[in-house]
Amino acid sequence: MIHYTLYQNQSSSQWVTFVHGAGGSSSIWFKQIRDFQKHYNVLLLDLRGHGNSKVDVNEFVPKHYTFPFLANDILEVLDHLKIQKSHFVGISLGTILIRQFAETNPQRVQSMILGGAILKMNFRSQILMKLGSLFQYVLPYLWLYTFFAFVIMPKNNHKQSRLLFINEAKKLCQKEFMKWYQLTTEINPILKKFRQTTLNIPTLYIMGNEDYMFLPSIRKVVKAHQSSKLLVVAQCGHVVNVEQSSIFNQNAITFLQTIA
Repeated sequence: MIHYTLYQNQSSSQWVTFVHGAGGSSSIWFKQIRDFQKHYNVLLLDLRGHGNSKVDVNEFVPKHYTFPFLANDILEVLDHLKIQKSHFVGISLGTILIRQFAETNPQRVQSMILGGAILKMNFRSQILMKLGSLFQYVLPYLWLYTFFAFVIMPKNNHKQSRLLFINEAKKLCQKEFMKWYQLTTEINPILKKFRQTTLNIPTLYIMGNEDYMFLPSIRKVVKAHQSSKLLVVAQCGHVVNVEQSSIFNQNAITFLQTIA
């Protein structure tokens, strides 16, 4: 089972589950814990091979990861903790895992808050992925990850979140990084499906106005999906929960309080 951390609120029966992105860990939510715990029980997950989720050599693991396989790790933790339903908060690739989890377990998802959400790979990101595929067996993975981080989060005001993700990525081993990177081969079909279908689950997208690679597609999806809303945060890049944590927390909690 992947590693998890609990911050319980004895006066609340509701849960909020946080899912980080590839290369990060649950530590990226350090600016959210205090505010969310005032209202909810908080569950932080370390995705497979990230943070404190160490690789179990005795566990059967497929040669290549898939999004359904990784989403099942989330289900395993919820079942273990007997959490029947939860709100979900994700960032970057974590938003894809939440959406995948909701596809197969909609009854377990009370709402979704998706920050720095990824719903389409634009031309620039497609080129980036192809370059990564060409050099993944030649360059050290940390060089690749650092390059990606600078492309996705290029500005000076993105520096804190960029360094946070790079430092967390240093804890990954090369083999584990490759398994996560190879997910890019299946990302386009699954994102196309997500764009075309709606789950009728209350969803709030929180995006930085400088998240140039992913914001345009989110604008289009929100117009088509009636259960979705979009908040665009000024002077903010991809990792909105770190760069503009106060705005993120305030709007996310307000949104959750509207969910019955």
